Amino acid sequence: MHRVVVTGIGVVSPIGSANAAFWSAVVEGRSGIGPITNIATDRISTPIAAEVRDFDPLQHFDPKRVGLLDRFSQFAVVAARSAVKDAHLELSEELALTAATIVGNGAGGLTTLDESYLKLYGQSATRAHPLAIPRYMANAACSQVSMHLGLKGPTFTIVSACASGTHAIGQAFHMVRSGQAPIALTGGSEACLVLGTFKGWEALRVLSTDTCRPFSKNRTGLVLGEGAAMFVLERRDHAMARGAPIYAELLGFGMSADARDLTAIDPDGAARAIRGALTDGKINADEVDYVNAHGTGTVLNDRGETVALHMAFGDSADRLAVSSTKAVLGHSLGAAGALELAATALALHHQIVPPTANFEEPDPDCDLDYVPNTARNAPIGKAISSSFAFGGLNAVLALGRA
Repeated sequence: MHRVVVTGIGVVSPIGSANAAFWSAVVEGRSGIGPITNIATDRISTPIAAEVRDFDPLQHFDPKRVGLLDRFSQFAVVAARSAVKDAHLELSEELALTAATIVGNGAGGLTTLDESYLKLYGQSATRAHPLAIPRYMANAACSQVSMHLGLKGPTFTIVSACASGTHAIGQAFHMVRSGQAPIALTGGSEACLVLGTFKGWEALRVLSTDTCRPFSKNRTGLVLGEGAAMFVLERRDHAMARGAPIYAELLGFGMSADARDLTAIDPDGAARAIRGALTDGKINADEVDYVNAHGTGTVLNDRGETVALHMAFGDSADRLAVSSTKAVLGHSLGAAGALELAATALALHHQIVPPTANFEEPDPDCDLDYVPNTARNAPIGKAISSSFAFGGLNAVLALGRA
């Protein structure tokens, strides 16, 4: 088995699309949540989101080709390019033939879908755009990354709702660790801020009307977001031989299914995924210093996740630093785990624990150390990043300091 490290990080996010800007906002608890500007809000009851603002695709793509990509694919390609550049990686033809490309996505090209349905049902159009299917399909982002970077090895998409990005990174990690691929370009992307998505989430009655306050007693729900994060994963010996920057080492990956409820978190299933990541990484519970929580800001999720952490870590739970970056990034569904892994890897790299922003009032049912509002300089030897998705699909990554 090979040791696997993160050598490149690329983000497109509501708080910036450069690593320095992204990390600065995460550490400062400076939220990207605000009034929606990219679509009309007259039919939306909760007109706030964590948008990627000022994203101009023509700055990144040839005008003749930009029409081939839905917004979620644009995010993925831009983040992938940034990750490769950040890793100082030269993609030779030999390397590209075996490099893996694995991307998580929760919903496909929703911008394309929403626009198509508006024309067909709202404007009585007689036909859809000729590129509607290639733009909408869930694997479009992964395929576009492969084509734009010339990657010809194992390439596929994982769709598992809010755990998609984490599942994708975990699979890529296992492929590099086992030797199936020398490197992997992996992560998650989502562009879900369209009318249809908002109305669907409003029907679930879980959206906040003001902001996201994970683990705070007065939390009122989640806030939708968008964006992408992509990573270069490679063997540690290969990275060191070429003098690559190393942010963190991936140590373990755990997965589980609740097989119980379609939307509610099951602490037992979440705890099994956490323990699976620790077992896979040969990590004792008392070795983990930081948890980047799923932390959606809903009453039931935050309470259930707290119970899961107690179940997985036992007496060691009380010494954990736990924070949710969704107060800053919003909940970007299939991209959430990837953006949160970026925050976790950077936390290990900088030895700073990110805060849980917008925390106002302790909740007796959420009784751990949630690092309220202010980042903390503290030694972080090992950390986990958790994603618990609708459908009861759980995925957890364990990382160590490089």
